Amino acid sequence: MPLTTTPEETPGGPTAPDRPFGAVLAAMATPFGPDGSADLDGAARLATHLVDAGCDGLVLGGTTGESATTSAQEKARVLGAVLEAVGNRAHVLAGAGSNDTARSVEAARAAEEGGAHGLLVVTPYYSKPPQAGVLAHFRAVADATGLPVMVYDIPGRTGTPVAVDTFRALAEHPRVVAVKDSKNDLLAASLVMASTDLAWYSGEDALNLAHLAQGAAGVVSVVAHAAASTYRQMVDAVDAGDLATARALHVRLLPVVDAMMNRTQGAASASAVAQLLGATTSRTVRLPLVELDDDQLEHLRGALTEAGLL
Repeated sequence: MPLTTTPEETPGGPTAPDRPFGAVLAAMATPFGPDGSADLDGAARLATHLVDAGCDGLVLGGTTGESATTSAQEKARVLGAVLEAVGNRAHVLAGAGSNDTARSVEAARAAEEGGAHGLLVVTPYYSKPPQAGVLAHFRAVADATGLPVMVYDIPGRTGTPVAVDTFRALAEHPRVVAVKDSKNDLLAASLVMASTDLAWYSGEDALNLAHLAQGAAGVVSVVAHAAASTYRQMVDAVDAGDLATARALHVRLLPVVDAMMNRTQGAASASAVAQLLGATTSRTVRLPLVELDDDQLEHLRGALTEAGLL
């Protein structure tokens, strides 16, 4: 069963945000063996490492999980391995996004059958639908199962942002409960948070502090592969009203955020971090992504060391 997180259970007490999926979620990489096959033992080890480090949620089969190049069967097997490893200790969300609504509905139903605690559903990509189509797509997926839905807004990858009014309409659906915001529009985020009860999650590590400071429920983080415990401290500090501590933690992580998110692709850097920390045995990713070269790996190692994470 998924965990239940209420405002009263968070360090900030009754004033902390509602957190339907926890506060510190990792956008988890999918581990692959050197031959490129999905590494289920590695997925279980990585999930355990992340939860032990401070994550109370994991998002599988998203951008960092290389959803575009993993099959439905592989996604199901990874979900099963992670649920077996940590499903009683963390919220486990499964990616069910596509630019084909029928396929998204199918993926959502498969995730529910597989035991997922919630769904991550990305804006339809490539097709560039109008907002009426975006709204209808999310409603169709949310109607297809009994699982709570986190809407994933990342127009840099999809080509289509979710408009503020579309979020307001989605908030009326009983199973659309949260947003992973990778749009990098703090004003739009504030407008939606002020006018709906959607739980807001930062999906851009560079803006984690900014989103938390303006009321976000938590983060869905790539950098959490290296810094879950630090992000837990940041969330606790913001809940306590200690922005000076939260800012100091933000500054400490800047070299890691830069190394993981600006110097290469997030899935490749997350896979490399998992290997460096001993959670997995390989940093393999699938084409068209490529694993970090030796120079990139040494830069990442240096950033982790500078931040006291390695």
